[in-house]
Amino acid sequence: MKVCFPVKDSPSLESEVYGHFGSAPSFVLVDTETNNLKVIGNADQHHTHGMCSPLKALGGHDIDCVVVGGIGGGALMKLNQSGIKVYKATARTVGENLDLFTAGNLSAFVPGHVCGGHANGSACSHH
Repeated sequence: MKVCFPVKDSPSLESEVYGHFGSAPSFVLVDTETNNLKVIGNADQHHTHGMCSPLKALGGHDIDCVVVGGIGGGALMKLNQSGIKVYKATARTVGENLDLFTAGNLSAFVPGHVCGGHANGSACSHH
């Protein structure tokens, strides 16, 4: 299974999982069968808020799921429609969340618990 983790910097298992899918500078892709790790840049990082194109962001890379701190409703819907499940990161690093994911201890994001933006004091489900 290929698991995608949005990260800010130092792309490795020690990287901190980013709080927003669409604005993450890069992604760490982990193949759970081979333990191979690949890093790709976010090809859609500078989009207008709410206009994230998650498949463009992933640059055509084939993934099975995403583990992230937060995600907007549009990005969640587009990923889910493409057969990609999105899970809520509950630990700090890629490695810690990977362990939780493989043990079945991460919950999938649902539409009511997504980021609604940050304008005018709007809150996210992730803090």
